[in-house]
Amino acid sequence: MRGIRLSEVEKFVKENIKSFHQNRLKTLEDTKLKDLLKRKNPYLFKAKNIITAQDLVTAFLDAKLSSSEEEIFGDFLEKLAIFIAQKTLNANKSSAHGVDFEYTKKGKRYLVSVKSGLNWGNSSQWKALVNDFQVAVRILKQRRHVREVDCVLGICYGKRKTNFKKGILWEICGQNFWYMISGNETLYTDIIEPLGHQAKQLNEDFNLKKAQIINKFTKTFIDEFCDKKGRISWERLVKLNSENLTPQDKKQLT
Repeated sequence: MRGIRLSEVEKFVKENIKSFHQNRLKTLEDTKLKDLLKRKNPYLFKAKNIITAQDLVTAFLDAKLSSSEEEIFGDFLEKLAIFIAQKTLNANKSSAHGVDFEYTKKGKRYLVSVKSGLNWGNSSQWKALVNDFQVAVRILKQRRHVREVDCVLGICYGKRKTNFKKGILWEICGQNFWYMISGNETLYTDIIEPLGHQAKQLNEDFNLKKAQIINKFTKTFIDEFCDKKGRISWERLVKLNSENLTPQDKKQLT
């Protein structure tokens, strides 16, 4: 394993962290009010006793942004892990479906799929990952020079002991994963500081745009989903979100 200077990691982070902020801003700018109202659970927000249009719009928008930001930042962490592995292990981007990179160490071929956190997938996604690894291993072993193959699910953050899962893959989490690809015991904490590069200015820009969108959405919501007294019409909102019963459906469902 070759070493990697922390300055190289910091440079990569500072050059690429802007993409996280740009993508979350794009997610915000691309949001349409009616799409937002159709995709989130109106029953949940009624149960939380939200009574003002602005609070409701903000809650819907925050729920969307929270899930999308987790995904966007997960993509960034995965790219960082691949960058480090390319530097330290001479890893190659894999052509196998579901596998992010591959490398050889002490005569053994490693296939690595990178996920951001422990709660990354449901049972179907786990099944698909196992299948992807099985196919990749089968293809590799058809080559005469490849005898041993290890499959690794690398998790960027989370605290769980390294364990063998599904009869095919090693799940390696948090500090252990960053150490595996870098040989640096403290890398998992070293990368925190550069992540804040220009965070203050970038977040101020984001929050300004978010405030503008909330104001615009609130006005539209009041016009279309509040009664003359200014009360939220939950019936109208639920109809937009869930109304779909047709005469044909009535026949089929009774």
